[in-house]
Amino acid sequence: MRVFGVVGWKNAGKTGLMERLVTEITGRGFSVSTVKHAHHTFDVDHEGKDSHRHRVAGAQEVLLASRNRFALMHELRTEDEPTLAELLTKLAPVDLVLIEGYKRDAHPKVEAFRGETNNPLIANDDPTIRAIASDKPMELDRPVFDLNDTVGVADFILANVGLTT
Repeated sequence: MRVFGVVGWKNAGKTGLMERLVTEITGRGFSVSTVKHAHHTFDVDHEGKDSHRHRVAGAQEVLLASRNRFALMHELRTEDEPTLAELLTKLAPVDLVLIEGYKRDAHPKVEAFRGETNNPLIANDDPTIRAIASDKPMELDRPVFDLNDTVGVADFILANVGLTT
């Protein structure tokens, strides 16, 4: 499976870049799925709903389905958090999986960077970051794109994973 990541510190523009990349790449005719890492407890379910009641009662998995979509919720309880590799096996085949987060994993990545946040550049210590998308010019040992150059970043990612139009 072809994967490419978008990493960066909080408020660096990762989610906006991901959204624009999905739009751009699917607009070129490629199928794309995404994986987003959350560093905190999250819930896609709501108290009082039937599916929430099933989970609270102890169900290991709850599959919620309609004619428009389905969601599979798996309670980890005492299990370890699954690795990115394990999670990728749960996705249906697509041309490209874009991953937001998982900055410590070994897949290739682009770093989203905003100068105003005053965070250090992750790429300085991470060779898996193949390019930077920044709101300020930089001189680095790898390509630097304008943070809003979605077409340029998409071209770079597609070339790196071997997808051509």
